[in-house]
Amino acid sequence: MNDPEIRALLYPLLPGGVYIDELPTGTTRADVVHITPDFLHGYEVKGDADTLQRVPNQLRCYAEVYDFVTFVVTEKHLPKLLPLLPDWVGVLVVVGEELRPHRAARYNATVEPAPLASLLLLEEVKQFLLARGLHGVSSLRRAEVLHFLRTTQLVPLSSLARYVRERLMARLPERMAARAERKEERQRLAGLRKRRQARKAARKKARPAPAATKPAKKAPKSKG
Repeated sequence: MNDPEIRALLYPLLPGGVYIDELPTGTTRADVVHITPDFLHGYEVKGDADTLQRVPNQLRCYAEVYDFVTFVVTEKHLPKLLPLLPDWVGVLVVVGEELRPHRAARYNATVEPAPLASLLLLEEVKQFLLARGLHGVSSLRRAEVLHFLRTTQLVPLSSLARYVRERLMARLPERMAARAERKEERQRLAGLRKRRQARKAARKKARPAPAATKPAKKAPKSKG
């Protein structure tokens, strides 16, 4: 089973809140992130054609950001995947045409402020800090803001996490509108290509066939 087919089985299992596909997370992208007012749950999908080479880096990035993490895999990956995962990471397995829980995800206690804030735009992070009275951050660059979050004791992780969830949920309508716009553009371009191909085929069909050439007559043999 491939990635899109597995995602189609996963989406109905995400009640409440919203979900976002391909959310940039550290140096990777989480396949699906379920966002509610109370938690961020990152899902990594591994279809039959996928490998497990990126699992260590994906785990490192997800562990810094998501309250819960679950790998959604086909049965072929299970024996090699389980030794790579810490006990708190959940596992869903594709069996036939459904997803079955192998083990539930447990709460992740390793979330860090700077990677969590990196899910947002720089201006969004600055707005959060300014609202807490930290006016010196308004002119800082992204790297400086993240360094501040790594070293400060002035920003409770729970407050930042709540703000990140709120902003990501509020941003979903914008994402959906942009996605619809991209889809419409792809369909428009596909229509243009199809019409060009049809015109090209029509011109080729209307072109007169070359006249058949009669074979040259052989010169009569001379007598003698």
